[in-house]
Amino acid sequence: MRRPSKRRRAPVVERFGDYVLNRSVVGPVLRDLRRRPFPDHWSFVFGQIAFYSFIVVALSGVYLMFFYEPSVTPVTYDGSYAPLKGTEMSRAMDSTLDLSFEVRGGLLMRQVHHWAALLMIASLLLHLLRLFFTGGFRRPRESTWLVTFLLLVLAMAAGFTGHSLPDDMRSGTSLAVLDGVLKATPLVGVSLSALLFGGPFPGDVLTVFYPLHIVILPAAMLVLFVAQATLALHHRPAQFPGPGRTEDNVVGRPAPIAAIKGGGLFLIVSGVVVLMAAIFTVNPIWTSGPADPASAPAGSGPVWYLAFLDGALRLVPSGWEFEWLGLTWTLAVLVPVGMVTLFFLALAGYPFLERWVTGDRRRHHLLERPRSNPTRTGIGVAGIVFYGVLWATAGSDTIALQFGLSVQGVLRTFQVLIFVGPVVAYVVTKRICIGLLRRDTRTAFHGFETGQVVRRPDGGYVERHHPVDAYERWRLVAFEEHAPSPARRDVHGRTPPGERVRARVARSMLEGAVQPPPRSSGSGR
Repeated sequence: MRRPSKRRRAPVVERFGDYVLNRSVVGPVLRDLRRRPFPDHWSFVFGQIAFYSFIVVALSGVYLMFFYEPSVTPVTYDGSYAPLKGTEMSRAMDSTLDLSFEVRGGLLMRQVHHWAALLMIASLLLHLLRLFFTGGFRRPRESTWLVTFLLLVLAMAAGFTGHSLPDDMRSGTSLAVLDGVLKATPLVGVSLSALLFGGPFPGDVLTVFYPLHIVILPAAMLVLFVAQATLALHHRPAQFPGPGRTEDNVVGRPAPIAAIKGGGLFLIVSGVVVLMAAIFTVNPIWTSGPADPASAPAGSGPVWYLAFLDGALRLVPSGWEFEWLGLTWTLAVLVPVGMVTLFFLALAGYPFLERWVTGDRRRHHLLERPRSNPTRTGIGVAGIVFYGVLWATAGSDTIALQFGLSVQGVLRTFQVLIFVGPVVAYVVTKRICIGLLRRDTRTAFHGFETGQVVRRPDGGYVERHHPVDAYERWRLVAFEEHAPSPARRDVHGRTPPGERVRARVARSMLEGAVQPPPRSSGSGR
């Protein structure tokens, strides 16, 4: 007689998943997450690439920690790189050279770390631009904008501190510029420099930068990445307009499929970084030698994401200084630093400035095409031109050398462009966006031009137009109204001065904007 078969127990992984989903504290959250759709537009990958690059940076940085020594104690190099044999350098650079030439795979890991950091900063910049030009910062996502902005600032700070750790000539030159900027700050500059460098320059800045680079800044960035993901889940992902997509309905891929795609993207990012590290040399510290406060390498410049600071310093004419209160006030440093600081403060506070100007306090879950808001797009392009001029000015000496021009002539050109360029960019971009919107509206109601000319019964000639389908018509005219709101009165019937200023700014920015067709026009809105 056969014995009854025992009930087969579920695999460990299946039982663990059942426990997590149905009996753990996080079960309700995970079940809700599984039911949520996630938009899969290509522009959303920039934030994911930034986070995956951060993971690669963290993993490679842990490996490098085992071989790097953050010490400025002088030693004599006796490694395998012959041109530097017998050269006196800090233990920090000596350990970095040993890591590059003596440790198996050390140079590859150094370059993986460096390329991943550059990719992370570039991805954060593109993610911030995507949020700006699509209106992804509007209520209730102002906090997402601030978190992304802080992530970019911290990533730049982490990149700068990491760039300074090898203690080579290039990093020493960057630290010398930082020391000069600090000492040019009135009242507190000398004290700040002594605090950072542990005494007179060059001091021992590694004792400050090393813990910042490996502990404090990465921990703060990890917290911000988690906060960014939490805010995205709380507010639901914003999406571009489309069929079935409304302010209350998100259309996209299920969470499991989005997670699988995210894992695949992580593998792609890691593979591309390793491939770049294996093919392209970055930051070859052995070509410049150890840091020397009395000299700087020819053609040296700051890392690309901080070049705008060096460009701002080069734009100010010499001789901008005066004495007051027994102190020397160096405007050649204070003006560019203040200008860059105001630019970043305006960037951080732009969502609140736009909300104040437009008076729009609605909740937005749909994104906009850049052309749909000509004013915002014009401001964004003007900011890019302003940043680009500062960035290009940092290479003014290289530009002059390559094109056979005088350095002073190149600098004068950039001094004009820093004021004229953003204004021209704003006007031209705004007019282009308005023209594109008007063309889209004509196309939606008259169809696409076919290039075929036919003769009418009365003898006239017209071009035949191919009609657009309902979805294409809806897409072309699905943009919001951006009209200036009038000044509001208070409870006493008076208009406050701040409200009058707001109304004037709104009128100057939003007058002449293209208004969407009425709903009865068949636009499908």
